[in-house]
Amino acid sequence: MKPSATQAFILIILGALWLLKSTALLPDTTTLLAILLAGAGAGLLLIDGITKSSVVTNPMLIYTGAALYLFDTSRLRLSHSLALGMILLGILMLIARSDHIPERRLKK
Repeated sequence: MKPSATQAFILIILGALWLLKSTALLPDTTTLLAILLAGAGAGLLLIDGITKSSVVTNPMLIYTGAALYLFDTSRLRLSHSLALGMILLGILMLIARSDHIPERRLKK
């Protein structure tokens, strides 16, 4: 039985991240986190489809990533981003109450 390649992959990934960070090609941590949050929201929306829970959580992930980036670049104050987030969350919760949006995606 061959040994697991997990350790080798971890070393390759950590080495690549270290190289990118030391050459200043890797974005700042906050920017990277914002990209990951927005990407996770978009990816989950594509995977899960439109359901009552995904119509609220996934756009909020995308908004959180965008708000974090805008706050980090000093384009949006924290109080403004929180207020906009509350408004968006309320709108998404009202949309999720619609009878046209299914409860859950049926498993096949």
